Amino acid sequence: MNLVSCAVARLLSHRAGSLASSAHGLTIENLRPVHLGVAAMASTPPTHARLYSSPASLPKEKASGAAKKAVPEPRPSSSIVLLSPTNEVLLLHRVKTSTSFASAHVFPGGNLDAFHDGDIPAPDAQDRHLDGPAYRLGAIRECFEETGILLARKDGRFVELPRQERDEAREKIHESQIAFADWLKSIGAEADLDGLVPFTRWLTPVGVPKRFTTQMYLYLMPISRAGVPSEMLAPTPDGGVEHTEASFAPPQEFLSRAASDEMMLFPPQYYILSLLSRFLRGPTASVEEGPVYYTRQRRELLRFLKATPTADTDEGKEHATAKIAWADKVVSPHHLFVRKSDKRVVLGLEKPGFELRGSDRGGDWERVVLVNFGKAGPRQVEVRLREDVLKEERESASEGPRL
Repeated sequence: MNLVSCAVARLLSHRAGSLASSAHGLTIENLRPVHLGVAAMASTPPTHARLYSSPASLPKEKASGAAKKAVPEPRPSSSIVLLSPTNEVLLLHRVKTSTSFASAHVFPGGNLDAFHDGDIPAPDAQDRHLDGPAYRLGAIRECFEETGILLARKDGRFVELPRQERDEAREKIHESQIAFADWLKSIGAEADLDGLVPFTRWLTPVGVPKRFTTQMYLYLMPISRAGVPSEMLAPTPDGGVEHTEASFAPPQEFLSRAASDEMMLFPPQYYILSLLSRFLRGPTASVEEGPVYYTRQRRELLRFLKATPTADTDEGKEHATAKIAWADKVVSPHHLFVRKSDKRVVLGLEKPGFELRGSDRGGDWERVVLVNFGKAGPRQVEVRLREDVLKEERESASEGPRL
C-alpha cells in the first residue's frame, strides 16, 4: 500500500506539483502532468512495517542535509469543521483578492499566534505535528474572528453577547489589541477546548515557499436549539477582510454545487466533506423526529472517527494507515499519475509528509482524489477508492490505440 518502491522515488523526484496549506487547511497549485505506469504502482506490496522505512525512500536531493535546510518550515495552523444543530457544515467564501484560496469555499481557521494561543511547539518538538492546547485555542479564536461564532462557555452555557460587542471584540483580537485568552477571561468565559474532536492533520509537501501543518477539528453544536445562542446559528462575514459569505449547508449540497461549478472546493475540503456526507445526510421531513434523527447521524459519525481499521476494502485494511484512527491521521497529498481518460490528476493521500518521514504516522491509502487543475482553480474534484481508479487505468491502458 505504501509506495516506497523506486517508482515512488521517481515520482517524487519528478513531481511538478505543489500543495500549499493556509489558514483554512490546504490548497494544491500548479500541478503538471507526470505519467507513471499503473503497473508499477499496483505491484507495490500492500503491507509495510513502517510507512517510511528511511529517508532513502525519498529522492536524494530531498534527504540530503543541504536540501533539508532549504525546505521551508511548515507553519502551525488549525481549522474547524463546525456542525449546526441540524448537522449542516459551515463554509466561508474567500475574497477574490486573497493570497490563498481566492474565491474558494473553506472551513473557518487560521495560523497559530503565540500572542493569542500560548506556547506553540518548536519546529523540532515531538508535538509540533500533534493535537495540543495551542492548536485548539487557535481554531476557536479564528472561528470567532472570521464568523462571530464564539465556541466558549460561561457557567456551563454558551456565551451570549450583543452583536456590537462581539464585532468590536473580533476586530480588537484580529488586530492583536487584546489577547484572545485575556478577552475571554474579561467576560468570565472559557474556550470550549474539550468540545473539539481531532479529525486529521494536513501537512504541505515540500516544493513550495509556504508550508503549513494544519490540525483539523470537528465541533458539534448542541442539537437542542434552546442551548444555542441565536448568533451561533447566523454566522457573519468579517467585513470582507478574508471572506465575503459564511453559510451552513449539508455536506452533499456543497459537493453537488462544486460538481456543477457553482462553487470552488480544493481537494482537502472536498475530501473531508465527502467523508462527512456518508453520515450527515441532510434534514428530515419530520420536526418531531429531528432530535433522534440528528443524534443517530452524529453517533454513527463519531463511531466512524474512533474505529480502526479505517478502511472498508480488504486491500485497504491490510495497509498500515488503516490502523491509524482519524484523529491521528496525517495527510500530505502527492501526485500519482494523470488519467488517460479525462486527464485528471490522481492524488495519493497515504503519506505523512517530509517532517514525519521515518515515523509511523500516515494518512489514507484506500482513497485517492481526482482533480482537474486549471487557471480558474480545481474542477471535477472527486474522491474514489484507489483500487477502482487503478483498475480503470489498467483497463484503459490495455485497450490501447486501434490501428
